[in-house]
Amino acid sequence: MSNSWKTTRLSAALGAEVADVKLAEADDSDIAEIKRLLNEHMVLFFPDQHMSTDDHIAYGRRFGRLEGHPNLKERTPEDYPELFRLAASEGGIADEWHTDLTFLERPSLMSILNVKECPDVGGDTMWANLCAAYNALSPPIQELCDGLSALHDALPHERPDRMAIHPLIRVDPESGRKAIYVNEHFTRRIVETNAQESAILLSYLTNWVKQPPFTVRYRWQAGTIGMWDNRFTQHCVVNDFVGERLMERVTVMGDSIQGAAPRWRPFTENAKRSAMSRHDRQLKAFLEEPAAAK
Repeated sequence: MSNSWKTTRLSAALGAEVADVKLAEADDSDIAEIKRLLNEHMVLFFPDQHMSTDDHIAYGRRFGRLEGHPNLKERTPEDYPELFRLAASEGGIADEWHTDLTFLERPSLMSILNVKECPDVGGDTMWANLCAAYNALSPPIQELCDGLSALHDALPHERPDRMAIHPLIRVDPESGRKAIYVNEHFTRRIVETNAQESAILLSYLTNWVKQPPFTVRYRWQAGTIGMWDNRFTQHCVVNDFVGERLMERVTVMGDSIQGAAPRWRPFTENAKRSAMSRHDRQLKAFLEEPAAAK
């Protein structure tokens, strides 16, 4: 039962390791406690689970609807369509800071990772607390960002046609906490600004969230289950390893992103005289697409 679990915070910003629990045997009260802990710590680690693929998928379903990766189908086993397999021996990993699947209209709520193999040294993952990052901004920058929106696309997956526009600052309707919701991997531009302004502000924000006071770094061991709240975190793999790194992920879908209403019209509506960049053209096409087609 949850009252016998040992929970150890891993940094001041976010992250906790939970011991003395068997996730494959979790009952409803255990799941409720895990949700509470995840809401508090944003990323949780459960060592020594050694879950089978079937148990991993069944555990993920306790939190909502699962979906395999929408673009990287070659990493989804035919017999487990809910699963996304991440395998690398060197390089070829997600070593840019990102929140999972933000190019979707309704991205991932949370991700649950099952570590099958990992190097003895290296290949750690880092997470950032996007609420803490927002709170640490000065009031003038907070005021500037509230009411802006950003275009996200799947260009890293060679699918730039898959895109969505989300608030730059999202708001949790239950707690009222705010979070910076842009990332260097999927976010292309700020909608209401020109290209130069967008590049400057995006660069500032995507570098701001990486600062050590907002982060936690975790060293993996085979058998560990890691789960994180995609609404309020970003993560990045440290690409410093040689050796097998095999992990399987299930992704809980259905996020609904809320934020302040945009306060300005999209800049591209007022800049048709200028030569549009590729991303500006994508944004223009998206904005002019009939609503029924989105």
